[in-house]
Amino acid sequence: MEQPPAPSPARSGARTRAAVVSVRGDRATCRDDVLASEEPLEIRVSAGGARRNVAVTMRTPGHDFELAVGFLFGEGVVRGPRDVRRVRYCVDRELSEEQRWNTVTVDLTAAALPDLDRLERHFSITSACGVCGKESLDALEARGLRPVPAGPPVAPEVLAGLPAQLRTAQAVFEDTGGLHAAAVFTPRGELVAVREDVGRHNALDKLVGWSLLERGLPLGDGVVLVSGRASFELVQKCVAAGVSTMAAVSAPSSLAVDTARRFGLTLVGFLRGDRFNIYTGEHRVRPIGTSSG
Repeated sequence: MEQPPAPSPARSGARTRAAVVSVRGDRATCRDDVLASEEPLEIRVSAGGARRNVAVTMRTPGHDFELAVGFLFGEGVVRGPRDVRRVRYCVDRELSEEQRWNTVTVDLTAAALPDLDRLERHFSITSACGVCGKESLDALEARGLRPVPAGPPVAPEVLAGLPAQLRTAQAVFEDTGGLHAAAVFTPRGELVAVREDVGRHNALDKLVGWSLLERGLPLGDGVVLVSGRASFELVQKCVAAGVSTMAAVSAPSSLAVDTARRFGLTLVGFLRGDRFNIYTGEHRVRPIGTSSG
């Protein structure tokens, strides 16, 4: 795969400064604050001389190539590193300088574009009236998702130590207080990579894209931790990436638990200190004793 171009100094960063009025009791002070940047990213794919716009997502600038590839992988457009020939920012002359940094094109190695109408149908199904959770799970199997790998066991004390490591590694969150994060750890609790974004789905897409572009999938030998809750979309992205154990610092949804159970994913929620809930796949959390009390 060809190397991406070097980033331009004109490109927006993950932080933006803004003037605010800070109120404490009966005192108001004008000061500068640091915000998490949020800008649109248009994702395009090209193959065989054809090009098509796929999606627009609001994201925090940074790791845009990983975000684009991770998103396409999660939707089944990209299945592995060999499917990607090059990732680049748009160079269309009709776009402004700012727009160029907000448009990413993924050049595929295929001779023709894949069935992107299926991608549009997927978005329509997930937002349509009258669609139940079982139909959503059946749709994942129809896309070719299979049970996750066996994966290694993870000790409870290892899980307990992950949130503190994640918080320490969140450099932009430390400055802004406004970003989600997704990270992958070894089964021994060693931090491998972390990605931040205003959208929790984008943070996980960036992490999956990093793994695909730099290491290759699956992520089955690691533990993925996400800030916030565990939604259906986050769980299905982990299943697609071959993650065997996923943890969240907050609660999972009912469909997230159903999806994890269907595909054999270990799903941990409310991971705070030495307390957490195992919703599915408790066999991977060892050694641990359970009681009905």
